[in-house]
Amino acid sequence: MNFEIDHPHLLLRETVREFAEHEIAPVAEDLDRTKRFPYEIVKRLGELDLMGIPFPEEYGGGGGDSFAYAIAVEELARVDSSVAITLCAHTSLGTQPVYLFGSEEQKREWLPPLCRGELLGAFGLTEPEAGSDAGNTKTRAELEDGEWVINGSKQFITNAGTDISGIVVITAVTGPDEISNIIVSNGTPGYEQGEPYRKMGWNASDTRPLSFTDCRVPAENLLGPRGGGLRQFFHVLDIGRIGVAAMGVGLAQGAFDQALAYAKERRAFGSPISKFQSIQAKLANLSTEIEATRLLVQKAAWLKDTGRNFTLVAAQAKLKSGRLAVRAADEAVQIHGGYGYIEEYPVCRFYRDAKILTIGEGTDEIQEMVIARALGA
Repeated sequence: MNFEIDHPHLLLRETVREFAEHEIAPVAEDLDRTKRFPYEIVKRLGELDLMGIPFPEEYGGGGGDSFAYAIAVEELARVDSSVAITLCAHTSLGTQPVYLFGSEEQKREWLPPLCRGELLGAFGLTEPEAGSDAGNTKTRAELEDGEWVINGSKQFITNAGTDISGIVVITAVTGPDEISNIIVSNGTPGYEQGEPYRKMGWNASDTRPLSFTDCRVPAENLLGPRGGGLRQFFHVLDIGRIGVAAMGVGLAQGAFDQALAYAKERRAFGSPISKFQSIQAKLANLSTEIEATRLLVQKAAWLKDTGRNFTLVAAQAKLKSGRLAVRAADEAVQIHGGYGYIEEYPVCRFYRDAKILTIGEGTDEIQEMVIARALGA
């Protein structure tokens, strides 16, 4: 077993880290405070070929693997989770369904602008009565004169309401006991994006409800076979958990980095607080958990890249990393003391951003169900 990261992946890590530290970190606090979507940063991500890392070059992608994607997400989340989730939701949830289940015509039409970051992709699954209970979708689509007529609503959808949003892939009931996935492009009559939510964290990312009122799209916008929606989005969610798990590791690492640097500088009772055993214990335990969780995420990515079943490990990684992110952010604030409660310090933002990682992309309770089912329990 070789734990050494090869040169291409190391180069990617260095590139994304440098970009995050020099171009995102200086504006992250302002973006969070003003709740502004980071258009210029997303544009630069596209120019760096980071918006389509795991997709083939023939469709405009980066030709990378899941491991490369996890590295990029981790490095972005290490500095700012709003930027990381924008890329993560776009890649795993918005673009992946088109690549996996789209026709060749659909791929040729949508993948190049999505992979270049010229357009953002979104995934519309969650509804008021269909979140963890994903099969309880109420949005309906009826085939009429060669078009799908869509009526319903979605909530907590990321990336659908920006000026560069291109498509949302939605789940809809298309017949008795039949759920399908359909592509809806922005600007389609009858498709409206609600006002963005006021959130605890991820303030610079776009999250809002969607509504569909007699929204008509061509029959050809069906993604994959009719009635294949459940199977499709369960597979997409498995893939998405690798990205969200990488976000958890990145946030935890960023919180740890801030805490360690502060502990070395902050003096109390005549010495840096990093010399106090209680602070050392916090740092030692966090560093150990971060490294172990990172390996779990990398294993999930490796299993996917080698064609093995990765459902179990992806769920384990997502469960572990979300809880670790919450704990790391909490400990980082504690180490900062009163300054940890001040918005100018990144750990305050990390603290607010962390909690959603135990909820989004499947709650911790859903991950436990997935894990138990995979274990045969």
